[in-house]
Amino acid sequence: MKTLAPNQLSQLMALRRDLHRNPEVSGEEIATAQRISAELRALGADRIWQGLGGHGVAAEFKGTGPGPTVLLRCELDGLPIRELSDLPYKSLIDGKGHLCGHDGHMVSMLGVGMRLAIRPPSGRVILLFQPAEETGAGAKAVIEDDRWPEIRPDYAFAYHNVPGRPLGEIGLRSGPGNCASRGMQILFEGKSSHAAAPEDGLSPAHTMATLMASLPGLGGGKIGEDTFALSTLTHANLGEPTFGILPAEGELRVTLRTMSNARMESLIADALAEVERTKGALRVDVQWHDIFPSVVNDTDATAIAREVAKKLGHAIHEMALPMRWSEDFGRIGDDGPKATMLYIGSGETQPQLHNPDYDFPDALLPFVIDQFCGIVESLLGPLGP
Repeated sequence: MKTLAPNQLSQLMALRRDLHRNPEVSGEEIATAQRISAELRALGADRIWQGLGGHGVAAEFKGTGPGPTVLLRCELDGLPIRELSDLPYKSLIDGKGHLCGHDGHMVSMLGVGMRLAIRPPSGRVILLFQPAEETGAGAKAVIEDDRWPEIRPDYAFAYHNVPGRPLGEIGLRSGPGNCASRGMQILFEGKSSHAAAPEDGLSPAHTMATLMASLPGLGGGKIGEDTFALSTLTHANLGEPTFGILPAEGELRVTLRTMSNARMESLIADALAEVERTKGALRVDVQWHDIFPSVVNDTDATAIAREVAKKLGHAIHEMALPMRWSEDFGRIGDDGPKATMLYIGSGETQPQLHNPDYDFPDALLPFVIDQFCGIVESLLGPLGP
Protein backbone atom coordinates (compact mmCIF):
# COMPACT_ATOMS: atom_id res chain seq x y z
CA MET A 1 0.00 0.00 0.00
CA LYS A 2 1.28 3.42 -0.96
CA THR A 3 1.84 5.80 1.96
CA LEU A 4 1.95 9.59 2.10
CA ALA A 5 5.11 11.41 1.04
CA PRO A 6 7.15 13.32 3.65
CA ASN A 7 6.01 16.68 2.28
CA GLN A 8 2.37 15.63 2.65
CA LEU A 9 2.93 14.60 6.26
CA SER A 10 4.68 17.93 6.90
CA GLN A 11 1.67 19.73 5.47
CA LEU A 12 -0.64 17.81 7.78
CA MET A 13 1.52 18.53 10.82
CA ALA A 14 1.50 22.25 10.06
CA LEU A 15 -2.28 22.18 9.70
CA ARG A 16 -2.69 20.30 12.98
CA ARG A 17 -0.65 22.88 14.82
CA ASP A 18 -2.69 25.69 13.33
CA LEU A 19 -5.90 23.96 14.43
CA HIS A 20 -4.32 23.46 17.86
CA ARG A 21 -3.74 27.22 18.17
CA ASN A 22 -7.39 27.97 17.42
CA PRO A 23 -9.66 25.55 19.30
CA GLU A 24 -13.42 25.90 19.31
CA VAL A 25 -15.58 24.09 21.87
CA SER A 26 -18.71 22.03 21.24
CA GLY A 27 -21.36 23.89 19.28
CA GLU A 28 -19.01 26.73 18.34
CA GLU A 29 -16.88 25.03 15.64
CA ILE A 30 -17.64 27.59 12.91
CA ALA A 31 -14.11 28.58 11.85
CA THR A 32 -12.85 25.01 12.25
CA ALA A 33 -15.61 23.70 9.98
CA GLN A 34 -14.84 26.38 7.39
CA ARG A 35 -11.16 25.45 7.43
CA ILE A 36 -11.92 21.75 7.05
CA SER A 37 -14.36 22.43 4.21
CA ALA A 38 -11.69 24.41 2.36
CA GLU A 39 -9.18 21.59 2.80
CA LEU A 40 -11.69 19.04 1.48
CA ARG A 41 -12.43 21.17 -1.57
CA ALA A 42 -8.69 21.40 -2.24
CA LEU A 43 -8.51 17.58 -2.04
CA GLY A 44 -11.13 17.32 -4.80
CA ALA A 45 -13.98 15.73 -2.83
CA ASP A 46 -16.88 14.81 -5.09
CA ARG A 47 -19.43 16.31 -2.71
CA ILE A 48 -19.32 18.24 0.55
CA TRP A 49 -22.10 18.62 3.11
CA GLN A 50 -21.81 21.55 5.52
CA GLY A 51 -23.78 22.46 8.63
CA LEU A 52 -24.56 18.85 9.49
CA GLY A 53 -26.12 18.61 12.93
CA GLY A 54 -24.78 22.07 13.71
CA HIS A 55 -21.32 22.72 12.26
CA GLY A 56 -20.53 19.21 11.00
CA VAL A 57 -18.86 18.62 7.64
CA ALA A 58 -18.88 15.50 5.47
CA ALA A 59 -17.13 14.80 2.19
CA GLU A 60 -17.81 12.09 -0.38
CA PHE A 61 -15.11 10.37 -2.45
CA LYS A 62 -16.85 8.18 -5.02
CA GLY A 63 -15.37 4.96 -6.29
CA THR A 64 -15.41 4.10 -9.96
CA GLY A 65 -18.03 1.37 -9.53
CA PRO A 66 -20.90 0.35 -7.24
CA GLY A 67 -20.19 -0.90 -3.75
CA PRO A 68 -20.69 -0.22 -0.05
CA THR A 69 -20.37 3.13 1.69
CA VAL A 70 -17.54 3.35 4.23
CA LEU A 71 -17.69 6.22 6.70
CA LEU A 72 -14.61 7.39 8.59
CA ARG A 73 -15.46 9.75 11.43
CA CYS A 74 -13.49 12.29 13.47
CA GLU A 75 -14.36 15.24 15.72
CA LEU A 76 -14.18 19.03 15.33
CA ASP A 77 -14.43 20.28 18.90
CA GLY A 78 -11.94 21.24 21.57
CA LEU A 79 -12.42 21.48 25.34
CA PRO A 80 -13.19 24.29 27.80
CA ILE A 81 -9.85 23.67 29.56
CA ARG A 82 -6.94 26.10 29.85
CA GLU A 83 -3.82 24.79 28.11
CA LEU A 84 -0.66 24.92 30.23
CA SER A 85 2.37 24.34 28.02
CA ASP A 86 5.37 25.99 26.43
CA LEU A 87 4.49 24.79 22.92
CA PRO A 88 5.11 27.38 20.21
CA TYR A 89 1.67 26.51 18.86
CA LYS A 90 -0.23 26.47 22.18
CA SER A 91 -3.83 27.64 22.25
CA LEU A 92 -4.35 31.32 21.55
CA ILE A 93 -7.75 31.23 23.26
CA ASP A 94 -7.61 31.35 27.03
CA GLY A 95 -9.66 28.64 28.68
CA LYS A 96 -9.98 26.51 25.54
CA GLY A 97 -7.70 23.85 24.12
CA HIS A 98 -7.42 20.79 21.90
CA LEU A 99 -6.55 18.69 24.91
CA CYS A 100 -8.20 15.48 23.71
CA GLY A 101 -6.47 15.21 20.33
CA HIS A 102 -9.31 16.07 18.01
CA ASP A 103 -6.91 18.30 16.07
CA GLY A 104 -4.88 15.18 15.28
CA HIS A 105 -7.99 13.17 14.51
CA MET A 106 -9.08 15.75 11.94
CA VAL A 107 -5.79 15.86 10.06
CA SER A 108 -5.62 12.04 10.13
CA MET A 109 -8.79 11.92 8.09
CA LEU A 110 -7.55 14.67 5.79
CA GLY A 111 -4.50 12.47 5.27
CA VAL A 112 -6.81 9.68 4.15
CA GLY A 113 -8.42 12.24 1.84
CA MET A 114 -5.01 12.88 0.27
CA ARG A 115 -4.75 9.18 -0.58
CA LEU A 116 -8.28 9.24 -2.00
CA ALA A 117 -7.01 11.41 -4.85
CA ILE A 118 -6.85 7.95 -6.45
CA ARG A 119 -10.39 6.68 -6.00
CA PRO A 120 -11.17 3.10 -5.00
CA PRO A 121 -12.57 0.78 -7.67
CA SER A 122 -15.92 0.44 -5.90
CA GLY A 123 -18.27 2.06 -3.41
CA ARG A 124 -17.64 5.40 -1.80
CA VAL A 125 -15.86 6.85 1.23
CA ILE A 126 -17.45 9.45 3.49
CA LEU A 127 -15.15 11.50 5.71
CA LEU A 128 -17.27 12.86 8.56
CA PHE A 129 -16.00 15.72 10.72
CA GLN A 130 -18.52 15.65 13.55
CA PRO A 131 -19.35 18.54 15.87
CA ALA A 132 -19.99 18.48 19.62
CA GLU A 133 -18.56 15.09 20.51
CA GLU A 134 -17.42 16.27 23.93
CA THR A 135 -20.99 16.98 25.04
CA GLY A 136 -22.50 13.85 23.49
CA ALA A 137 -24.81 15.97 21.32
CA GLY A 138 -23.01 15.85 17.96
CA ALA A 139 -23.61 12.36 16.60
CA LYS A 140 -27.28 12.52 17.56
CA ALA A 141 -27.71 15.85 15.77
CA VAL A 142 -25.90 14.59 12.65
CA ILE A 143 -28.09 11.48 12.44
CA GLU A 144 -31.22 13.59 12.91
CA ASP A 145 -30.16 15.95 10.09
CA ASP A 146 -32.50 15.62 7.08
CA ARG A 147 -29.46 14.95 4.85
CA TRP A 148 -28.18 11.97 6.83
CA PRO A 149 -29.96 9.43 4.54
CA GLU A 150 -27.71 10.69 1.70
CA ILE A 151 -24.68 9.77 3.81
CA ARG A 152 -25.79 6.73 5.84
CA PRO A 153 -23.00 4.12 5.59
CA ASP A 154 -22.77 0.35 5.45
CA TYR A 155 -19.57 0.43 7.54
CA ALA A 156 -18.34 3.07 9.98
CA PHE A 157 -14.95 3.41 11.67
CA ALA A 158 -13.48 5.90 14.10
CA TYR A 159 -10.58 6.05 16.50
CA HIS A 160 -9.34 7.72 19.61
CA ASN A 161 -5.75 8.15 20.62
CA VAL A 162 -4.93 6.47 23.94
CA PRO A 163 -2.15 7.86 26.14
CA GLY A 164 -0.24 5.27 28.13
CA ARG A 165 -0.17 2.71 25.30
CA PRO A 166 2.74 2.28 22.84
CA LEU A 167 2.75 4.70 19.92
CA GLY A 168 0.81 3.28 16.97
CA GLU A 169 -0.49 0.19 18.79
CA ILE A 170 -3.97 -0.70 17.51
CA GLY A 171 -6.38 -1.45 20.35
CA LEU A 172 -9.39 -3.55 19.36
CA ARG A 173 -12.41 -4.91 21.19
CA SER A 174 -15.58 -6.52 19.87
CA GLY A 175 -18.69 -5.82 21.90
CA PRO A 176 -18.77 -3.06 24.53
CA GLY A 177 -15.95 -0.62 23.81
CA ASN A 178 -16.90 2.58 25.68
CA CYS A 179 -19.21 3.11 28.62
CA ALA A 180 -22.54 4.87 28.55
CA SER A 181 -22.64 8.00 30.69
CA ARG A 182 -24.80 11.01 31.48
CA GLY A 183 -24.74 14.03 33.71
CA MET A 184 -27.47 14.32 36.37
CA GLN A 185 -28.13 17.88 37.53
CA ILE A 186 -30.32 18.13 40.64
CA LEU A 187 -31.71 21.57 41.51
CA PHE A 188 -33.21 22.14 44.97
CA GLU A 189 -35.52 24.96 46.05
CA GLY A 190 -36.64 25.55 49.62
CA LYS A 191 -37.28 28.74 51.58
CA SER A 192 -34.74 31.23 52.89
CA SER A 193 -34.80 32.65 56.39
CA HIS A 194 -32.66 34.63 58.79
CA ALA A 195 -29.79 32.51 60.04
CA ALA A 196 -31.03 33.28 63.57
CA ALA A 197 -34.40 31.69 62.79
CA PRO A 198 -33.66 28.56 60.72
CA GLU A 199 -36.93 27.00 61.87
CA ASP A 200 -38.81 29.53 59.71
CA GLY A 201 -37.09 28.42 56.49
CA LEU A 202 -36.45 25.26 54.51
CA SER A 203 -32.82 24.54 53.65
CA PRO A 204 -31.70 21.91 51.10
CA ALA A 205 -28.56 21.29 53.19
CA HIS A 206 -29.62 18.07 54.93
CA THR A 207 -31.04 16.50 51.75
CA MET A 208 -27.95 17.47 49.77
CA ALA A 209 -25.63 16.06 52.41
CA THR A 210 -27.58 12.80 52.41
CA LEU A 211 -27.47 12.54 48.61
CA MET A 212 -23.77 13.42 48.49
CA ALA A 213 -23.18 10.29 50.54
CA SER A 214 -25.82 8.00 49.04
CA LEU A 215 -25.67 8.65 45.29
CA PRO A 216 -22.00 7.56 44.92
CA GLY A 217 -22.99 4.38 46.73
CA LEU A 218 -25.28 3.34 43.88
CA GLY A 219 -22.28 2.14 41.85
CA GLY A 220 -20.93 -1.38 41.92
CA GLY A 221 -19.46 -4.22 39.92
CA LYS A 222 -16.25 -4.19 37.93
CA ILE A 223 -15.58 -2.77 34.48
CA GLY A 224 -16.15 -5.58 32.01
CA GLU A 225 -19.14 -6.94 33.95
CA ASP A 226 -22.72 -6.27 32.88
CA THR A 227 -23.47 -5.06 36.41
CA PHE A 228 -20.77 -2.36 36.35
CA ALA A 229 -22.02 1.06 37.43
CA LEU A 230 -20.26 4.19 38.65
CA SER A 231 -21.91 7.24 40.20
CA THR A 232 -19.49 10.14 40.70
CA LEU A 233 -20.27 13.37 42.52
CA THR A 234 -18.75 16.20 40.47
CA HIS A 235 -20.23 19.45 41.84
CA ALA A 236 -22.11 20.84 44.83
CA ASN A 237 -23.37 24.35 45.54
CA LEU A 238 -25.49 25.58 48.44
CA GLY A 239 -26.88 29.08 48.90
CA GLU A 240 -24.79 32.24 48.91
CA PRO A 241 -21.46 32.86 50.69
CA THR A 242 -23.03 34.73 53.64
CA PHE A 243 -23.44 34.27 57.40
CA GLY A 244 -26.89 35.76 57.89
CA ILE A 245 -29.09 33.79 55.52
CA LEU A 246 -30.40 30.23 55.70
CA PRO A 247 -30.00 28.96 52.11
CA ALA A 248 -33.01 28.25 49.96
CA GLU A 249 -31.36 26.87 46.83
CA GLY A 250 -28.79 24.22 46.05
CA GLU A 251 -27.41 22.13 43.23
CA LEU A 252 -25.72 18.76 42.88
CA ARG A 253 -24.15 17.28 39.76
CA VAL A 254 -23.44 13.59 39.43
CA THR A 255 -22.07 11.59 36.52
CA LEU A 256 -23.64 8.18 36.00
CA ARG A 257 -21.60 5.60 34.08
CA THR A 258 -22.36 2.00 33.05
CA MET A 259 -21.08 -0.53 30.54
CA SER A 260 -24.47 -1.12 28.92
CA ASN A 261 -27.46 1.02 28.06
CA ALA A 262 -29.77 -1.35 29.93
CA ARG A 263 -27.74 -0.99 33.13
CA MET A 264 -27.84 2.79 32.65
CA GLU A 265 -31.63 2.74 32.69
CA SER A 266 -31.69 0.88 35.99
CA LEU A 267 -29.06 3.21 37.48
CA ILE A 268 -31.13 6.23 36.45
CA ALA A 269 -34.18 4.71 38.14
CA ASP A 270 -32.19 4.08 41.33
CA ALA A 271 -30.82 7.64 41.36
CA LEU A 272 -34.25 9.19 40.83
CA ALA A 273 -35.72 7.01 43.57
CA GLU A 274 -32.99 8.16 45.96
CA VAL A 275 -33.79 11.81 45.20
CA GLU A 276 -37.48 11.18 45.72
CA ARG A 277 -36.81 9.40 49.02
CA THR A 278 -34.79 12.26 50.48
CA LYS A 279 -36.32 15.46 49.10
CA GLY A 280 -38.95 15.99 51.79
CA ALA A 281 -40.82 19.28 51.26
CA LEU A 282 -38.20 20.66 48.87
CA ARG A 283 -39.04 21.40 45.26
CA VAL A 284 -36.64 19.40 43.11
CA ASP A 285 -35.90 19.56 39.39
CA VAL A 286 -33.70 16.89 37.74
CA GLN A 287 -32.13 17.69 34.37
CA TRP A 288 -29.93 15.50 32.16
CA HIS A 289 -26.83 16.59 30.22
CA ASP A 290 -23.97 15.11 28.16
CA ILE A 291 -25.84 11.92 27.31
CA PHE A 292 -23.64 9.21 25.78
CA PRO A 293 -24.90 5.71 24.90
CA SER A 294 -22.45 2.85 25.11
CA VAL A 295 -20.24 2.08 22.11
CA VAL A 296 -20.75 -1.54 21.03
CA ASN A 297 -18.20 -2.56 18.42
CA ASP A 298 -19.36 -4.82 15.60
CA THR A 299 -17.51 -8.14 15.36
CA ASP A 300 -17.12 -8.07 11.56
CA ALA A 301 -15.91 -4.47 11.42
CA THR A 302 -13.45 -5.16 14.24
CA ALA A 303 -12.14 -8.20 12.36
CA ILE A 304 -11.54 -6.05 9.27
CA ALA A 305 -9.53 -3.56 11.34
CA ARG A 306 -7.57 -6.43 12.89
CA GLU A 307 -6.60 -7.98 9.55
CA VAL A 308 -5.47 -4.60 8.24
CA ALA A 309 -3.31 -4.02 11.32
CA LYS A 310 -1.74 -7.46 10.89
CA LYS A 311 -1.03 -6.81 7.22
CA LEU A 312 0.62 -3.48 8.04
CA GLY A 313 2.67 -4.97 10.85
CA HIS A 314 1.10 -2.77 13.51
CA ALA A 315 1.21 -3.96 17.10
CA ILE A 316 -2.24 -5.12 18.20
CA HIS A 317 -3.72 -4.84 21.67
CA GLU A 318 -6.66 -7.21 22.16
CA MET A 319 -8.47 -5.30 24.87
CA ALA A 320 -9.85 -7.40 27.70
CA LEU A 321 -11.85 -4.47 29.11
CA PRO A 322 -13.77 -1.56 27.59
CA MET A 323 -12.84 2.06 28.16
CA ARG A 324 -14.50 3.78 31.10
CA TRP A 325 -14.70 7.08 29.23
CA SER A 326 -17.55 7.71 26.83
CA GLU A 327 -17.82 8.44 23.11
CA ASP A 328 -20.90 9.35 21.09
CA PHE A 329 -19.75 7.25 18.11
CA GLY A 330 -22.04 4.58 19.56
CA ARG A 331 -25.02 6.44 18.11
CA ILE A 332 -23.68 5.92 14.60
CA GLY A 333 -23.35 2.18 15.19
CA ASP A 334 -26.85 2.10 16.65
CA ASP A 335 -28.13 3.60 13.38
CA GLY A 336 -27.40 0.40 11.47
CA PRO A 337 -23.90 0.18 9.94
CA LYS A 338 -21.27 -2.31 10.99
CA ALA A 339 -19.23 0.04 13.14
CA THR A 340 -16.17 -0.17 15.34
CA MET A 341 -13.91 2.21 17.20
CA LEU A 342 -10.15 1.72 17.26
CA TYR A 343 -8.12 2.69 20.34
CA ILE A 344 -4.70 3.69 19.02
CA GLY A 345 -1.77 4.18 21.38
CA SER A 346 -0.32 7.69 21.49
CA GLY A 347 2.72 6.94 23.64
CA GLU A 348 3.47 5.41 27.02
CA THR A 349 4.65 8.73 28.49
CA GLN A 350 1.97 10.85 26.84
CA PRO A 351 -0.01 13.12 29.22
CA GLN A 352 -3.53 11.89 29.89
CA LEU A 353 -6.50 13.06 27.82
CA HIS A 354 -7.94 16.33 29.13
CA ASN A 355 -4.71 17.12 31.01
CA PRO A 356 -3.75 20.81 30.60
CA ASP A 357 -0.40 19.81 29.02
CA TYR A 358 -1.76 17.21 26.59
CA ASP A 359 -0.70 17.44 22.93
CA PHE A 360 -1.46 15.03 20.09
CA PRO A 361 1.82 13.44 18.88
CA ASP A 362 2.47 14.16 15.20
CA ALA A 363 4.44 10.90 14.99
CA LEU A 364 1.13 9.03 15.29
CA LEU A 365 -0.25 10.35 12.00
CA PRO A 366 1.40 7.81 9.62
CA PHE A 367 0.15 4.87 11.71
CA VAL A 368 -3.43 6.14 11.70
CA ILE A 369 -3.53 7.18 8.04
CA ASP A 370 -2.12 3.84 6.86
CA GLN A 371 -4.54 1.93 9.11
CA PHE A 372 -7.62 3.72 7.81
CA CYS A 373 -6.51 3.64 4.19
CA GLY A 374 -6.00 -0.08 4.68
CA ILE A 375 -9.56 -0.43 5.94
CA VAL A 376 -10.84 1.41 2.85
CA GLU A 377 -8.80 -0.84 0.56
CA SER A 378 -9.99 -3.95 2.38
CA LEU A 379 -13.61 -3.07 1.66
CA LEU A 380 -13.47 -1.14 -1.62
CA GLY A 381 -10.27 -2.23 -3.37
CA PRO A 382 -6.80 -0.70 -3.83
CA LEU A 383 -6.18 3.03 -3.98
CA GLY A 384 -3.92 2.82 -7.02
CA PRO A 385 -0.84 0.66 -7.62
